[in-house]
Amino acid sequence: MTDVTTHQAEEDARNDTILIYIDGRIVPKREATVSVYDSGFMLGDGVWEGLRLYDGKWAFLDDHMDRLFEAAKAIDLDIGLDRAGVIKALEDTRAANGMTTDAHARLMVTRGVKVRPFQHPSLSQSGPTMVIIMEHSKPRIPRPITLATVPHQRGLPMTQDPKLNSHSKLNCILACIAAVKAGADEALMLDVHGFVNTTNACNFFIVKRGEVWTSTGDYCMNGITRAKVIDLCRANGIPVHERNYSLVDTYSADEAFLTGTFGAQTPVSHIDGRQIGTGDLGPVTARLRELYKELVSRS
Repeated sequence: MTDVTTHQAEEDARNDTILIYIDGRIVPKREATVSVYDSGFMLGDGVWEGLRLYDGKWAFLDDHMDRLFEAAKAIDLDIGLDRAGVIKALEDTRAANGMTTDAHARLMVTRGVKVRPFQHPSLSQSGPTMVIIMEHSKPRIPRPITLATVPHQRGLPMTQDPKLNSHSKLNCILACIAAVKAGADEALMLDVHGFVNTTNACNFFIVKRGEVWTSTGDYCMNGITRAKVIDLCRANGIPVHERNYSLVDTYSADEAFLTGTFGAQTPVSHIDGRQIGTGDLGPVTARLRELYKELVSRS
């Protein structure tokens, strides 16, 4: 079985010559560097957003800006720009790269360069570092994703709140490594009570008898695509439940899919070696894909 990830895209030679935004400058990829003293490199101290460009528009831009500024406030990080300034930086980078559609942006803000290589936030004295990496990116996942359940959990808010889109991703990376070692593409993570929660990279849904189930949301990333799918279900007569459910419920599902900004809705074929439904894109997932495309086009 070929290796597949939820962020797999078509190869695009134009990405070799992209321009990257760093603290107000837009520079060639080969010149895009940050200090080894940067808080993000040294300690994972920062927050980020992933955004998709469709037909000249950033999908759900206001939602992404809300989440970015909420996360920055939560970790007491001054981004250094207001909302309009961040959007202008995003648009300037898009224009510099001549991108109009099928592009993905990773917008990152860290606490900035430290004066000494230690943890305390007061050592970051030069202001934040802001980077925007923008690539030509058309998702191309050759088959549905396979998952393996791992012991790593998305934890409680008093440890590292899973609502934060932070640079500190080691827990999720370890979960992904465990899944790959088990022969799967990515990891299915449980919550602190043992209920099905999320994957290492995306939010997770199942379909049972025409009903869409997802976790309560208490221990997963507050995904924008996740919220849009739930809203689409409610607006289009598709029963949807945010609830606790177990692996027993999951293994007997008719369909399973992942949600995320990059892949939108990605089907899952196997979990812990068990085939889910037909092992391919199911009818409810396919319908939600179409409804989501329509929502993006009019947003």
